[in-house]
Amino acid sequence: MTYSVKECYFTLQGEGAQAGRAAVFLRFAGCNLWSGREEHRSTAVCRFCDTDFVGTDGEGGGKFLDAESLADAVVDTWAGRSGVPYVVCTGGEPLLQLDAALIAALHDRGLEIGVETNGTIAAPAGIDWLCVSPKADAPLVQRSGDELKLVYPQAEPQAQPEHFAGLSFRHFFLQPCDDANREGNTRAAIDYCLAQPQWRLSLQTHKFTGIA
Repeated sequence: MTYSVKECYFTLQGEGAQAGRAAVFLRFAGCNLWSGREEHRSTAVCRFCDTDFVGTDGEGGGKFLDAESLADAVVDTWAGRSGVPYVVCTGGEPLLQLDAALIAALHDRGLEIGVETNGTIAAPAGIDWLCVSPKADAPLVQRSGDELKLVYPQAEPQAQPEHFAGLSFRHFFLQPCDDANREGNTRAAIDYCLAQPQWRLSLQTHKFTGIA
């Protein structure tokens, strides 16, 4: 399988339960809920994405002809740093490309594997940390994992926190929608977490710390 990667770089995880942890971000190109083109945003299933996942022209990006060469690139990006090397497979939608061969190749090199997915595709076996971020008008196929991270607020009834509260996740996060009303969205998320302590607040710390 050929893998299309937008970028692969070393940073700190900025949000969710793993916030602050050093990681290689392996961002796959492509998504099944939006083309990534602004002219298509208004008609996309997911309209609040803030990530560029189009093409393979980012830092460390490119076409990788097999799982072994991509896993080697991830190891090179970690560059011999101390601790257990951790890779976050994200996108776009990483489960369009992440497969058993790549999971095995990453594990063979001692990497711990995290995945950030929209939940529309069942996750393959072997993922060490699974974060699902459901979208209102998309089917939720992956209904269990380590953390569920919901952008909040959303108007659609099927995107309300109570719709997901009974699913099998260890952590439940509300992440304020980063739009023109971010301050109000943050206050609303705080209020909901105070009223329903099953939920925790997730802030995109990379945006106000200047981390990529």
